Amino acid sequence: MKKATTKKSGASEGKGGSSPSQHIDGRIKELGDWRGEMLAQIRSIIKQADPEVVEEWKWRGVPVWEHDGIICTGETYKAVVKMTFAKGASLEDPSDLFNSSLEGNTRRAIDFHEGDKIDEKALKALIREAVALNTSKRAAARPASARKKSRSA
Repeated sequence: MKKATTKKSGASEGKGGSSPSQHIDGRIKELGDWRGEMLAQIRSIIKQADPEVVEEWKWRGVPVWEHDGIICTGETYKAVVKMTFAKGASLEDPSDLFNSSLEGNTRRAIDFHEGDKIDEKALKALIREAVALNTSKRAAARPASARKKSRSA
């Protein structure tokens, strides 16, 4: 099984060469309230579910977690921390975690409000499913000659 890349592109670095992980640390500290705590908890769960996850900082300040493509984002608003799954509409959600952006054909989101408890087991399963979807699509997208070489290696 191929490991996720950990190389950071220059586009991901902010002013002064800060890494995406440092930007996320800064956002958590800057919030300084329940939203920072929630974002930190979500981040921890993502890393537990997929130790090979790559953190990015995109779109003028949005934490993004990737593994062979975007898994999810962690947006913070005044009254909600929104965890948006890039391909959420393609994921099974037996625990009904998705509660936002349900009308779209691609994305799905989970809005966390102050005082909400996270179902860690269900969220980890959803994250792992998103990673599996990303890695399966990447493998399917490779040319047939590359797939044959990797099988025989």
